[in-house]
Amino acid sequence: MKVAMKKYIVSLLVLSIALSGCEDFLSKVPDNRTILDSKEKIAELLVTAYPEGNYIPFCEAMSDNVEDNPSQSQDVRNTDPYFWRNVNSTAQDTPENYWNSCYTAIAAANHALQAIEREGNFPVYDAQRGEALVARAYAHFMLVALFAKTYKAATAAYYPGIPYVTEPETESLKKYDRHTVEYVYTMIEKDLTDGLPLIDDQSYNTEDADADGVPSYHFTRAAAHAFATRFYLFKRDYNKVIEHANQVFSNTDIAAGLRPWNSTYRGYAMNELITTYTRSTEKANLLLSETLSDWAFTYNTLKYTTGVNTKAAILDYNATQGQYSYWVYYSSVSQVYFVPKFKDHFVRTGTNANTGFTYTVIPLFSAEEVLLNRAEAYTMQNNLSAALDDMNVLVSKRITNYVPEYHNLNAHKLYNFYQESINQEATLLAVLDLRRAEFLHEGLRWFDILRHDLPVEHLIRDGEGIVLSAGDPRRVLQIPAEAISLGGLEPNPR
Repeated sequence: MKVAMKKYIVSLLVLSIALSGCEDFLSKVPDNRTILDSKEKIAELLVTAYPEGNYIPFCEAMSDNVEDNPSQSQDVRNTDPYFWRNVNSTAQDTPENYWNSCYTAIAAANHALQAIEREGNFPVYDAQRGEALVARAYAHFMLVALFAKTYKAATAAYYPGIPYVTEPETESLKKYDRHTVEYVYTMIEKDLTDGLPLIDDQSYNTEDADADGVPSYHFTRAAAHAFATRFYLFKRDYNKVIEHANQVFSNTDIAAGLRPWNSTYRGYAMNELITTYTRSTEKANLLLSETLSDWAFTYNTLKYTTGVNTKAAILDYNATQGQYSYWVYYSSVSQVYFVPKFKDHFVRTGTNANTGFTYTVIPLFSAEEVLLNRAEAYTMQNNLSAALDDMNVLVSKRITNYVPEYHNLNAHKLYNFYQESINQEATLLAVLDLRRAEFLHEGLRWFDILRHDLPVEHLIRDGEGIVLSAGDPRRVLQIPAEAISLGGLEPNPR
């Protein structure tokens, strides 16, 4: 695993501001890998083309997966997002930290692409070029999803997006244009469609691969198709969602590739479960990321996290009439409920050092997300039979003592559970509920809230609730302060 690998590419935009007044920050060679004159060196650089920041902590805190718990473990990184305030902290697990880490990853991808172009764009570099393009597309997508208005075809050309950077940074205080959401999506799609066919799973170093030879920390073809399903779900191009999902599931038993929550996982103790959940050998993990984050030991201790009410709403009842098989633990210290998913990895600064950095491995894409993305796409196309088929594949791995005839979802069950007479609406509610339970503590609920304009209510202990309605400008994260003041970017309205 590539934990704490030295990053020699400095970030652009906000991070470059710290270098103002200095010489050109690319005028010195930080180490010998900067001279990118071989396929091996470019491949090594691309290890750093994935964001090292973690978006999960603030995405969970903004969502309806959390509540005000009696825990005394308050943290501004958790409190500000819960109240949908601008997060002034720049520490790890904050929006600004994630912004910086995305642009650092983009810088690495751009340096790789520049080196490939300088070498003549020969076919021998195709795999590296494909990975760089898809990685660049991914980082920009996450930025535009969080720091700009959610894509809608009718309005995307009128709202500001985020800077789409395609060249290596050569100025310490270069000004950037936010462009429009439509422009950013067009550029993402171009990089994705240009890069995906070039990706070669066999090109990665075997030390980055799992037991089956799958490089879980790089964009494989399956991981790139998984990213495409998320991108096109936001773009509302449902045919493309289905097309790319079919590529992930081609010639495979879908159920066999899902996490075995109602069988193997049920026999695990907590430590074994948290080790397995983000292990590269877990087939469901299509792309993993090592993030500089303490999420592994804060997600079940913070004040604003999953409590008794949110746990009941998410996990206690579901339309199948069965019981979810997720292991749910209760912390008597923090008085919160949690599903064990993350393991911290402490990396010392030296062999005999007592100090170091905490990393949390997180799944960026999984087979479960691809399956539910396809189910949602089928639902939006009103192909409800296909949507139910996909949901029932997941149900078969999530319900304790699963019996198809009793637990499988159908239109009648959905009506009884949701009291919604429009079948398409009831099916969509079921998809979103499955997603909410499946990705608890993983941040994806916030993306569902954005995509479907869902309102969020946060209750304050001994006080009234606060509501984030559809259209509220606070649903869009604020551009980092330094990027506004020194980088010249337009702030989001408040």
